[in-house]
Amino acid sequence: MSLTARDLSQTIPPHTLRRLAQEWLLEDTPNFDLAGLCVGSRKVKARLLCKSPGTVLAGCPFFDAVFKEVGCAVEWTHAEGQMLGPDSVTLAAVVTGPARCVLLGERPALNCLARASGIATRSAQLRSLAQAARWHGQVAGTRKTTPGFRLVEKYSMLVGGVSTHRYDLSSMVMLKDNHVWAVGSITQAVADVRSVCGFSTKVEVECRSEEEGREAASAGAEVIMLDNFQPEDLHVAAQALKQDFPGVIIEASGGVTPETLSCYFSPHVDVISLGCLTQGCPISDFSLKVQRPDTPVRP
Repeated sequence: MSLTARDLSQTIPPHTLRRLAQEWLLEDTPNFDLAGLCVGSRKVKARLLCKSPGTVLAGCPFFDAVFKEVGCAVEWTHAEGQMLGPDSVTLAAVVTGPARCVLLGERPALNCLARASGIATRSAQLRSLAQAARWHGQVAGTRKTTPGFRLVEKYSMLVGGVSTHRYDLSSMVMLKDNHVWAVGSITQAVADVRSVCGFSTKVEVECRSEEEGREAASAGAEVIMLDNFQPEDLHVAAQALKQDFPGVIIEASGGVTPETLSCYFSPHVDVISLGCLTQGCPISDFSLKVQRPDTPVRP
């Protein structure tokens, strides 16, 4: 069963997929493909095998884009968002095309799929914890992503069923302690950015105390991030802020791990963000095996 019935690949512009695939292939093969000489262009089939039971499959549009760029076709045996396993090895797809082209696309495509599926798997696990606790809010990622790979990582969070948070600095205003210290006060910082962001952009303020949260909410911030709070202090501050500013969104962030996530669940907390959705996230183990001409394709 897929985590979602939606086709999330529709969110990615085709020209963006092509550009990324071309950049990855160019990085991996900037000039000669010397090993391509020995395999040539005879048509082959290669099995995509997942060797991490319980993996949530993610990154299929990027995998497809890489092989499309080198003239190969991909036939998936599982839908994106589906959990693979529980067998130790699961057939996920079959790639067909000229031998040298299959091998040209192999490593960039596998790198992408392994990273994307690892993030989706962790995201799905944390989402399940929230659902089991009947928590009303959203588990979210952060901007702590790999340079040049953010789209893949944010997309993988969507496949895993969590919020991506803001995509980049242009997506939402987040005023951190350095912004506040540079300008002098939360109130002034919010006023300054509100003068340019208009009605269409939310303003979030990183707060280290309930008092800072009150100042931010009074200044007109829509989102209050309670940063690096201990769970017991978080619950008290979040309840007090919600009571006086019921329209604000309360986010908890800083120091949250998969092991401690459940400690932050609260009816007064709307978002819990974790950098570990991308930083230090385990990958899923995939391999691509070219089949001999006389070998049937089977799991």
